[in-house]
Amino acid sequence: MAGSSRVIRTICVIACVIAGCRSSSPGQPPATEPKETATKPAVTQAPAEPRAAASEQLAAWLAAFNTADLETIAAFREKSLSKELSERVPVESVRDFAEETGGFVLVRTEESTSTKHVAILRERESEQFARASLEVDPEPPHEILAFDVQAIPTPEDLLPPRVSEVEAIAALRSKIDGLVAEDRFSGAVLVAKDGVPVFAEAYGFADRERKLANTVDTRFRLGSMNKMFTAVALVQLAQAGKLELDAPIGKYLRKYPNANVATKVTPHHLLSHTGGTGDIFGPEFEAKRLELRTHADYVKLYGKRELDFEPGSQWRYSNYGFVLAGAVIEAVSRKSYYDHVAKAVYRPAGMTSTASPPEEDGRSGRVVAYSRQSRKQPWASAAETLPWRGTAAGGGDSTVKDLLAFANALTRHELLDAEHLELVTTSKAPAESDFEYGYGFSIDTNAGVRCFGHGGGAPGMNGQLYVCDSGYTIAVLSNFDPPVAGRVADFVRVRLPAK
Repeated sequence: MAGSSRVIRTICVIACVIAGCRSSSPGQPPATEPKETATKPAVTQAPAEPRAAASEQLAAWLAAFNTADLETIAAFREKSLSKELSERVPVESVRDFAEETGGFVLVRTEESTSTKHVAILRERESEQFARASLEVDPEPPHEILAFDVQAIPTPEDLLPPRVSEVEAIAALRSKIDGLVAEDRFSGAVLVAKDGVPVFAEAYGFADRERKLANTVDTRFRLGSMNKMFTAVALVQLAQAGKLELDAPIGKYLRKYPNANVATKVTPHHLLSHTGGTGDIFGPEFEAKRLELRTHADYVKLYGKRELDFEPGSQWRYSNYGFVLAGAVIEAVSRKSYYDHVAKAVYRPAGMTSTASPPEEDGRSGRVVAYSRQSRKQPWASAAETLPWRGTAAGGGDSTVKDLLAFANALTRHELLDAEHLELVTTSKAPAESDFEYGYGFSIDTNAGVRCFGHGGGAPGMNGQLYVCDSGYTIAVLSNFDPPVAGRVADFVRVRLPAK
């Protein structure tokens, strides 16, 4: 299951205050470049002219950030940030983010005034782009009052050229080989055309201590990719006339403890992240991580909570919303979520290696999840961060072969008819959103090619599935931290032929 706020950022667009968070999820793979070293004057020198204050402060931040040096970053924050911004994100988190990205390169300016500067950046060790927006006090020393960095899709004019399938696969192979050589990728990668694999390889170790190699049959944890299965299972019930997507969830969860949630939130809201139902991660989850064993346990812990916003008024990623979707499936099907999804999704699709067993079940053959907070640290087991068992929000395990089987069953209308497949893969996000999300599926159109799927990640797990209108399916699973699998998937996605 997505295991922290860091995980959420691996699936949707992220907003980072002073770049104090991990990079976004679908992401792209790294291309190593030597890091620049900022001189001390570049960090501490005040802007030369008031009219260029905002752009000068962004340049100073880039110089400090790109060193990935704790003292240099701290010195910049002490001199240039407002107290509120400086206290919001630990300096260690900023340093970790700098190490992960390798820093940023300034690509171009979108807006520049004396007090505000907006620019497009690119991660120095990947093809991930971001938009930085910085505002400063108009009076010297032009303290930074607001600053965020948001991951964005690659601007159309900056996309790499699409090449032949053979060339794209060769580039993919070279990219992964480079990551593996630097001990930055461990997992399995599958690319298929019209349902038939054209590339399927595995790298690294399922268990580093025992030297057990990953294979294309290795079962990796999915994180939030499991939301796709939940959405399909719930919409199948609607397709069969057993559930109304616009009915209040209280119709199905008759004893739900918060009447406001029960009467206002619908399955539509749950599947589209527009219900205001909030998340499950935080101190309460950490305290009861191993006690939360059923969907009912989560409802008991969080069910009395009020809504974050009026349902339908905005989009905000909600793991708890998908836990409730799982509870609705159980109420309507009168089976456990796990038994119902196995019968309704996994078996019809031919997914023989997908399930959500408890973590203590050693029979599953899952990989060891490996995590690290810094590249200077060794990879270590992330077992202590994992939930007792995955839920409808995420946490099952699967193989790249099973993900292809799922994609094939979807596109062949073996799980949903054409009308309902279109329903789940059509954006439900509010109009002002700069991304698209359907029912348990994200939608991304890049250089004229539309793909749907989902990413997932938490400490020691990362994955991405793309099902593209071009006929290509891309499945990447890893037992390393996000965003490496998403970056690998995006690297090949933007290079494959459009037809």
